[in-house]
Amino acid sequence: MVWQLWVFAFKLNRKSLGEIMASCQPCYQSEDQSPQPSSSGYPLEAVVDEESPGPSAPWVDPCPLPQSPGRKRRRDESNEETASGAEDIWVAETLCGLKMKLKRQRVSSVLPEHHEVFNRLLEDPVIKRFLAWDKNLRVSDKYLLSMVIAYFSRAGLFSWQHQRIHFFIALYLANDMEEDNQAPKQAIFSFLYGKNRSQRPLFHKLRLQFIRSMGWKARVSREECEEIQAFDPELWVWGRDRTLVP
Repeated sequence: MVWQLWVFAFKLNRKSLGEIMASCQPCYQSEDQSPQPSSSGYPLEAVVDEESPGPSAPWVDPCPLPQSPGRKRRRDESNEETASGAEDIWVAETLCGLKMKLKRQRVSSVLPEHHEVFNRLLEDPVIKRFLAWDKNLRVSDKYLLSMVIAYFSRAGLFSWQHQRIHFFIALYLANDMEEDNQAPKQAIFSFLYGKNRSQRPLFHKLRLQFIRSMGWKARVSREECEEIQAFDPELWVWGRDRTLVP
């Protein structure tokens, strides 16, 4: 009788021990939720560096932008919003032991073909006369012209589809986004249509279609403007620096 009780207790303890060991097994998550193990068998600890914030995607009202009493965003502000025309990727910056430092890196959507379109349009006689007229760079300084290239990259048109009207629509929109004084940009209509005011509603209709084709992404950061200028730093329009105007 004693021997039978001892066997029963041994089996009970063995079962309990198996249950305890089973409960101690690691619970694995799905592959897309768990960190990838390092060569040592332990997960790498990722340290995120967000010194280079990615772009935001503000909504742009399809109607003409109203005048506001306050100043608009300035490109030299320290807490500048970034554009939404670029995507973010995370790249491994450093790897030290089991710690990996990640850095957010912006990938611009501007391609060489967009620069080629812009350079082609600079040869247009009407655009040439307009840029020569704007000697004080109130409507077409180097940053506003950089935004034109950024908008070309977001509109999704083929290179051959970009025409004179698209240059002026993009420049008009850049002034909408950046400038407090909206009066100088009205000169665009004079160069496009002369004294014919009946074409202005069509211009604004095309402007709305252009903004929609960009996915309502009209913000362009100073960083992106400077990257665009750095692609061909010798291009003559990048010398249109408003701070150097006497």
